[in-house]
Amino acid sequence: MIKTTQIAADRAFDQAKTVLPAEVARGVYIENPPGAEALKLMHLLIGQAGGRMAEDVRHELRLADIKKIEGMRNHSRATLRKLFIELRGAVIVFDDTEAQCEIIGGFLDQAKLDYRHEVSDDLLVAWWFGRAFREMAEKSCHWAILDRQTVFALSSKYSILLFQHVTSLVNLNHITSKTFTVAELRAIIGVSDGKLAQFGHLNSRAIQPAIAEINQTSRLTLTATPRKVGRTVVSVTISWEEKPLEQKKDTRRELDRPKVGRKARRDGAAETPALAFPKSGSLKGTEPWDGLARTHVTRVQGGHIPDLRGLTDAFRNWCEAKSIPLDANGIDRTFTGFCKTYRPII
Repeated sequence: MIKTTQIAADRAFDQAKTVLPAEVARGVYIENPPGAEALKLMHLLIGQAGGRMAEDVRHELRLADIKKIEGMRNHSRATLRKLFIELRGAVIVFDDTEAQCEIIGGFLDQAKLDYRHEVSDDLLVAWWFGRAFREMAEKSCHWAILDRQTVFALSSKYSILLFQHVTSLVNLNHITSKTFTVAELRAIIGVSDGKLAQFGHLNSRAIQPAIAEINQTSRLTLTATPRKVGRTVVSVTISWEEKPLEQKKDTRRELDRPKVGRKARRDGAAETPALAFPKSGSLKGTEPWDGLARTHVTRVQGGHIPDLRGLTDAFRNWCEAKSIPLDANGIDRTFTGFCKTYRPII
């Protein structure tokens, strides 16, 4: 049977993918679940170690190389120290049903930040994986191959943990969904005890945002279907499917775009640019302003439209006097109300 470490060694050339033992991808962080940045670091460390992840050896990576990775923060010794503390404190619990035993242990044994050449941005990061992780990796014959760019693009631990869990299941024959009890799903995505206790809060603040982010930045489309007994949600079925080629191209374009504004694009808020009243010139022929003026302005004697240039200047002066920005939210409604009360000086 092929080992996960062999697959990782064979794919050492592929810097776009990380081979993760399925036992880790499906593992449950029970105590001190790490945050999103620490999880990204975990994926980076495993990817850097590759086929040697099961060996009790020192692994190394330079800070300058970490900074080159799109999606990783511009880290320093101080920020890396915090992330390693998170990873060192995380406890992995995996139920090995075949061996009928639970494996409980840490991801890391030790990490060192050699800052002798820090001033030249040549800080050296070294680490040793923990025994529990190395044992999992050594015995593992199932793996998840994750797109690093997607992992580094995800912004919450809920998204990363759900994504790595689902990715470990994607290639299983004829399996396109999995049902979790609410407690299992909370554990898988790292929701701490006492947090988001009501399912409505769990769904709106963790599950649905995670699915929306994964759908925007990965090759998969996920859906979540709750199942109720009476009025209580007792389980959630997560389903997934590969995106068609055109949607994958859209995802690739999204990943290649700056991260700034990604949430707005995901929520649809970026699709309709905010209206702004023109800072200069006439309204004639400009929409929606010309149409709003002709529809709502009070006509002068003879039923004629007042001079639009005079209306325009009067509205700009009025906004300035009221300290209303011309790109204020709802400026079109403000202009409509002004038109209804505007009386030109004759």
